[in-house]
This record gives sequence, structure tokens and C-alpha cells, in this order.
Amino acid sequence: MSLQGLELFKLMPAVYRLRDAQLAQAQPLLTSGELTELAALQAISSPLSSDQQALLKKLTAKAARGPLESLLMVIQEQLAVLAEDLDQLYDDQFIETCAAWVIPYIGDLIGFQEIKQIPASVDSPRSEVAETISFRRRKGTVLVMEQLARDITGWGAHAVEFFRVLADTQYMNHIRLDNFYAPDLRRWQPGLYMDTGFDRTAHKVDVRRIASGRGHYNIQNIGIFLWSLNAYSVTNSTASLVPPVAAGQPLCYRFSSLGIDIPLFHKAVPQGPEITDPARPVNVPGRLRRRVLCADVQKGVGASYYGPNNSLVVSVNNQPFNPYQIRVCDLSGADGSWANTPLAASPYAALIDPELGRLVLPSTTPLPNVQVSYQYGFNADMGGGEYERDTGPDGFIVEDPAWIFPFPDTASPARYTDLQGALDFAIEQFSNNGEIAVEITDTQTLTATGAPALSITLPAGATLELRSADTARSTLFLGGEMAVSGAANSTFALNGLLIAASQSSPPAQLLHIPADAPDGSPNLLGNLDISHCTFVPGGTALLVEPSGLQVTVKKSILGAMRISPLAAFNACASIIDAANRTGVACAAADGTSGGAPLTLEGCTVIGKVHSTLLTLVSDSICWAALGLNDTWAAPLIADRKQAGCVRFSFLPIGAQVPRQFKCVEQTLGSPQPIFASLRYGRPGYGKLFACTPDAVRRGADDGGEMGAFHFVLAPLRESDLQIRLQEYTPVGLETGIIYET
Repeated sequence: MSLQGLELFKLMPAVYRLRDAQLAQAQPLLTSGELTELAALQAISSPLSSDQQALLKKLTAKAARGPLESLLMVIQEQLAVLAEDLDQLYDDQFIETCAAWVIPYIGDLIGFQEIKQIPASVDSPRSEVAETISFRRRKGTVLVMEQLARDITGWGAHAVEFFRVLADTQYMNHIRLDNFYAPDLRRWQPGLYMDTGFDRTAHKVDVRRIASGRGHYNIQNIGIFLWSLNAYSVTNSTASLVPPVAAGQPLCYRFSSLGIDIPLFHKAVPQGPEITDPARPVNVPGRLRRRVLCADVQKGVGASYYGPNNSLVVSVNNQPFNPYQIRVCDLSGADGSWANTPLAASPYAALIDPELGRLVLPSTTPLPNVQVSYQYGFNADMGGGEYERDTGPDGFIVEDPAWIFPFPDTASPARYTDLQGALDFAIEQFSNNGEIAVEITDTQTLTATGAPALSITLPAGATLELRSADTARSTLFLGGEMAVSGAANSTFALNGLLIAASQSSPPAQLLHIPADAPDGSPNLLGNLDISHCTFVPGGTALLVEPSGLQVTVKKSILGAMRISPLAAFNACASIIDAANRTGVACAAADGTSGGAPLTLEGCTVIGKVHSTLLTLVSDSICWAALGLNDTWAAPLIADRKQAGCVRFSFLPIGAQVPRQFKCVEQTLGSPQPIFASLRYGRPGYGKLFACTPDAVRRGADDGGEMGAFHFVLAPLRESDLQIRLQEYTPVGLETGIIYET
């Protein structure tokens, strides 16, 4: 019998148990208060509650328990503690069941080096130690290094032993039949994957060290290729028709709802929890090339990239094309003169160019409803996107389903037919509840026109949230501004929207908080919250006129802002883009004088800034410069220099700011950020290249990079990977990290 199930009193001879029961009946073992309570419970005729039943059972047992049984119960409790300690001692011998404090001790036994810089979603000490134990059995193999790179960074990864692609005289006892000095020019794959992680052409020896990031191909070198860009989905979005539409001419579309060229990506096919085969191009998120897609659609139902639940599918009038109806070709050229567009005598129903994000269909009347599902490349969960946004500190404000009104309306008869009607209906309900949301239920493209295009007036203390549903991204084209006003302590929130100006009638600003409400009274709106939204850069995104308004922006992309100096602006993990480093990103309504006090934490600002006060600027990049004949005194100006702080940030030349702490100021020959792209819509928009000097790329307060993608912790993931690789790199070999994206 185990100590846990041991009952000492039942092991005593019956004579002692009887005598103990007699003593319990002869002596009053309950206090007067307990006796009164027991009598009251026994007198209750109605069914007892669970608490009353537990108390009655306790008092009855105490009244019937003799002194010997009570003594043995105390001894039994101590035996149970001892038994539990023995069981835990056994559990502590295994990483899966050990207590949290034992994990580092087991790690020390196997030489595990703890990494602490990255969050638990990427790094869990228990799982890391457990994986290390399993990795020890395969230590020294290239697949272990590939799995380390994938698991530690959370990115697509592929490890390559460069001696396998060296152009050398082969040892006759170990001939590599697939390693030719010259590539097979009859196949397109060698040329497409040349100088990538999947390059299999032979190379001459490069004697430079791979750890320096320069040399690659040598006998002792192992390259760890990383794909740090992610593939984000867009599901059943309306393709953007390219005007003009001439009679009898093919219909030209772009996949992007904004009508811009974007390279399509493909999502990664998982390799499973344990990697047993090297990664292939389909296992990492990357650009979808023309030849790759062309070869894929020829497989029909076996296609890996095209088709429902894959990376790309085209539907017309809710009917998806099958792979055999797709022709992949080069559709480059200016609008109206795309190459390879004639479809009159073609057996194909659609032409696709994945490298430009273009689509051509035959001419039909009326115009078809064209929907596309595709993947695009970006660095992180920022701006409008189909990723989870309902949890965490930046999640949804309104959670009660009873006060979330869907758009389009699902009620019968419909309570509203357009977005303005949905907002008006929600505002009418504030007499019943103080927090209400209007939720656009799926990925769709909406257009609002008028002056203003959308008008919102909130009562006192009300909170209205306009959002896309979780894992959905809606595009809202505005033919006029979105005007928002409210009474005291009211809040307006935006979440998950992609907002752009209509090309036919672009407004002066996308979102306007006027000084006065429509009835002429002062606008007393208290808070404006913007999370996971994109206001397409290229114009004024936000104009704030009233005083006292608190503007909060999280994980969003905004255009230029004009904010009253009596308001307040707080941004975190966001990009503010004036579309040009000499443009005005932040200022007052006139575009010149000092605007609202700014708090920027982990932000990238592209353009000049003039603020009355820089309350706090931390881990940020201000990429600004003075233009020719510019009247500004400096690209970054704070009127009050005796208050506020600027820390761990990159500043432009001559910045007029308050006290600095460990900042990098741009001068001739000084370190500066090297961006992959500063044009919105490119996959590397706002992302720092790995070759950016460490003063910027590792200059944040925690050793991470400055700028909007500080929260991604890319340099820290890289450092953690290098620590792990030291444990698994065979003697005499050397590893190097190579970024593919």
C-alpha cells in the first residue's frame, strides 16, 4: 500500500477502534458553538447547500472521532507530505514533469546555455532543455542545425553544408554524382535558385570567413539561411480593376485592393515538430516566382501553391479556377500596355503574373465579380492584416457579443445597408449600453463618399469601436474625410482596417477630429485609439483640432499627422510616414508650427517632426532631412527642451531635442539605419537590413533594433541562435547566418 492511500486507524485492532468510539460517545468533543451549529444544520428541512453539506459532514465526523483516531490522523498527514515529496523527487528526474526550479539544474547537467532575451512564445526553458536532450542524440548533423534555427528564431530556415557545392576534384571513393562543375542549362531551376539557400550549382572556393558574413563556399563552412519575412494571407478579396476598360479588350486586374503592384508570396508548408528531411523551397515563406508557379499549376490537383487552402486562388463569380485554366506569364508594362495580355484565342481563362501581382481575364459583359486569395510579404503583425488581434493589450475593446453589430447586417429585415447606417444604428443604442462595436465580418473592399464620407458623433462616456473581424482585413476607400466628434469622456477606436483615399475624389485628410461638433458645440472627444490599422501613406492621415484629446496608436502604419498642440499623441510599435524624409510627418494644423506633445516608443518616423514637447522618445528612428530652401531650423524640433527625454534612438542632423541618453545622431560617416524599403507596399517596408551598423540595429535599451520592428527582436533571435549553434557545430567547422529575406 502506498503512503498516499494509507489509513492508519483502519490498521489498528478492532478492540482499540471500539474503545476509541466509546470514548468519543462518552465525551463532548465539540465546543458549545459547534454543537449549536450542528443542531441548526440538522434542524433544516430544506435541501442543504454544498457549503452547508460540507460543514455538516465535518462536524459529524469530529463528533464521532475519538482521541486515538485524531492522533493517527495527524501522523497520517505527515506521512502524506512525505509521500508527496518522494513522488516529486521521482518526477524531478525528468524534464517533462520536474518542478520549475529544477529546469536549470537539468540544463547544467547537459551543458544547456539559457537564453533569456526572447519571449516565451519563441523560447520556453522547459521545451528548450527537452529539445536539447533529444538534439544530443543527433548532435553534429546538419538537420539538427536547421531545426535549431527554425525553432529558436521562429522563421523559415535551411542549413547548407557548403562543401557539397564546391567545384573540386572529387575523391574517387566518395563520388557526388549530382555535383557537376557546370549547371544543366536545359533546366530552369539552377538559374532561379542561384546564390540562394537552395543553390546546387558548383562554386569556387571562397577563403573569407563565413562568420564575417562575406565568405560562403568553403570546406569547413555551414550556412544557416533565414527567411525573416512572413507570408500574410488575404482571403477572398476583391481584385482591383485597372481602368480604362475598353470594349473587347482583356480585363486587367491587380491582386492588391489598393491597385498597386505587389510581389506575391507563398506560405510555408510545415516540416513537422522534428525535421527529418532538409527544407525545400515550399517549406519556407518566400516570393512566388513565375517559373515556380508555372510548374506548380501543371500538377493539377497536386499543386502546392495554387488552389483552395494553398497560397493562391482566383475566383470569378464565386467559382474558383482550376490549375489547368491558369497561364503564368510576364505581364510587365505600363497600364494599358501590359505584355502578353491577348486572350481571344487562348485556351486559358486567366493570366497571372505572381511577381507583379497582376491578373488578366477575357473581356466579358457585365464585369465579373473577381475575388482573389493570396499571400503577401511583411515583417511583423503590424497594420491591417489577417492575423489574430482580439487578445492582448492591443486587442478588442468590446467583447460582449450582444453589443457587437456585424456589417453587413445579419438580421432580417436588415437594420442598415451601408457602413454609415451601421454606425448610426450603433450610436442609437448607447442609451442601453456604453460600449458598442461595429464589426466588418470578412475581408472586403468598401467605399464611402460624401462630405464627410463618414460622420460619427458620440454621446458622453460612450465607446464606439469600428473594426474588422479577427483574422480579417477590410479595405475602406474614402471619397471624403471621416469626421469624428463626441461629448466628454467619449472614445472612438479603430482596429484592423486598411484605409486609403479614393482616387476619384481624395480628401484633404482621412481622419478628421474637428474643433466643433456638427451642432456647433465644442468637440469634447476624450480618446482616439488606433490599433492594427493602416492609413496608406502619401497624404495627411490624421487632423486633430480639439484640445485635451488623447491619441493612442499601436502597431499601425500612418501617413502624415497634423495635431493640435493642446492634444496628446502616444504611439508604440508603429510607422509614421510622410512618404519622403523631407516631408512633414508630425506638426500642428498649419504643417509648420509645433504640434502635440509626442510619446514614441519603438517607432519609425519618416519625415520632419515639430512638437511642443517630446515627452518620451525611446527605441525609435526619426528618418528626416531638410529639403532644398527649407525654412525649418532642423528636421526634428521640440519647442520645450527642459522637459522630456530622448533615449536609445536615432536622430537626424541638428536635431533640437531635450536631454539625450545613448542616442545615435546622424553625422557625416556616422552609423545610420539601412532600410530594405521606404515605400509602402514593398515586402521589406520599414525593415532594417542585417548589415545595419550595430549602433542602430542593436542600439535599443534591451540590445534590440531601433525603430518600429523593435518588438520583433530580430537581433536577439540571431544572438540566441549563435549561442545554440556553438553547442552543435562539429570541431573544425564554422557557421554563418545568411538572411534570404
